[in-house]
Parts: sequence; structure tokens; C-alpha cells
Amino acid sequence: MPNDFNASVIAEFRAANGRVGGMFEGQRLLLLTTTGARSGRPHTVPLGYLPDGERVLVIGSAGGSRRHPAWYHNLLADPMVTVEDGVFVYQAAAVVLSGRERDDAFARAVEQDAGWADYERQSGRSLPVVALEAVPVPGPPRSAAGSPGEMLRLVHDAFRRELALIRAEVAGSGAVLGAQLRVNCLSLCAGLHGHHVREDQGMFPGLEYAFPQLAPVIERLRAEHVAVAVLLERLRSVVQDPAVEREALIAEVDALTGELERHLDHEEQALMPALDGTL
Repeated sequence: MPNDFNASVIAEFRAANGRVGGMFEGQRLLLLTTTGARSGRPHTVPLGYLPDGERVLVIGSAGGSRRHPAWYHNLLADPMVTVEDGVFVYQAAAVVLSGRERDDAFARAVEQDAGWADYERQSGRSLPVVALEAVPVPGPPRSAAGSPGEMLRLVHDAFRRELALIRAEVAGSGAVLGAQLRVNCLSLCAGLHGHHVREDQGMFPGLEYAFPQLAPVIERLRAEHVAVAVLLERLRSVVQDPAVEREALIAEVDALTGELERHLDHEEQALMPALDGTL
């Protein structure tokens, strides 16, 4: 893709906290910044990605070019990269997958979108699959949000978007549930569970200490976390059933979406003023 096209996508991504229209609308997209192997300068590109548990996968298709993309050569020279996901900016270690792990991941990608196989045939090369694994760093997470309340809303919006994507993927799937779609569902479940654990152990106690009057509200939010956890476990169970039918999975995704939307709306209305110091 031309540099000016990339620049416009990057600007739109950053301005809209990960939302991009045009050819990328409704897709999972991130910004990857590598260090130029020759120049030593930062090099940022927008890339589609695949959820994969606590990491994400990117594929070096270069639009079907016969050469690996520049970002791939850069991370071979320096695997420490920066990832922007629309909510957080974080450091990650780039790990090039090989052997069976690479082949299984690429097969999942092709199963979900046959375009990856078309790119590989067109390129005449084996497309590299790279895992981006977040590297923990001290201090609060980096975010484009202007306030703690806004960051909470951005995190919530990311979960809303992912649920909508999964709902659309399930609705458009065939009779047999694809392997990558299963991974997408399980990755969402793990991410949402982790988010609620962090709230229960960190944000909620801090707000209760600073704003004692919020104790009843936070107690209700904790109860809502329990209700969401039940639905997450049901979704995990259904997804892991090899004979699951599409309608059954859609029902579980819809049940989770309804409960979660109510919870997220309630939490934002109740806690954003306190987080932003306007209570």
C-alpha cells in the first residue's frame, strides 16, 4: 500500500480510537510500529490481526507481493515493537511462528477468510505469521484517553465492538464452527474476565475508599460481574462443544451481549464522574 494511504488510515485510526472506515470498516485492525532495520527510525503500518488468547497474530501478506513486507524485515532485526489497539499503546515482543504452530494458525486464518490463501498463492511464498506478545512494563498503561473515565469508556467500546464482530462472524458461518471463530470467542471471554478481575481488585476498592457514598453502586456492579461471569462460562462451554449448532452459539452471544451492554452502560453512568473528578 502507498505510504500516503497508510498515513491516512493511521491518522483516522488514532483520531477515532481504532475505528476506521473504507476497506477496513468492521475489521480488526491495529497499528504496528517497528524500528527500521537500516534507518533505525520508527516505521508504523496498519495491519489486520487475529485474536489468539493473550496475544494477537499478524500475517506478512504485503497484499500478495512476492517480497516480505518491510515491517517483517524490521522485526527480524529488532523484535521489540509497539502496538496500538485503539485503547492502549503497549510494547510487545514479536515472535515469528514456525512449523506446525505456524501452519495451524495460518489454516485458521484461511478458514475464516479465504483471501489469505489467495495472497499466498499470488505471492509464491509462505506468508509469515507473527505473534505479538505484550511485554509488561511498570506504571499505568499508556492510552490515548484524555481521562480515566474516557479510558474506561474506550475499553468498554472495544468489548462492544468485538462482541458485534463475533456476532456477525457466527451469523455468517457455515454449519461447522470454524477454529478461528472458536479462538475469537475464547479470547473475548478471557479478556473480559481479566478486565472484571482487575476492576474488582483494583478500581472498585479505590473508588470505595475515595467515595464511600458509591459503596451500594459498586456492590451492584460486583453482582453484575458475577452475572456476566456465568454467561461467559456458558459461552466457553458452548464454543468448546464440537457439535455446537450456530443457532445455539448465536443465542449465547446475544445473551452475553444484552447483559454486558446493560452492565457497561450502568458502570459508565455511575463511575465516570468519580473517575474524572466531577462527582
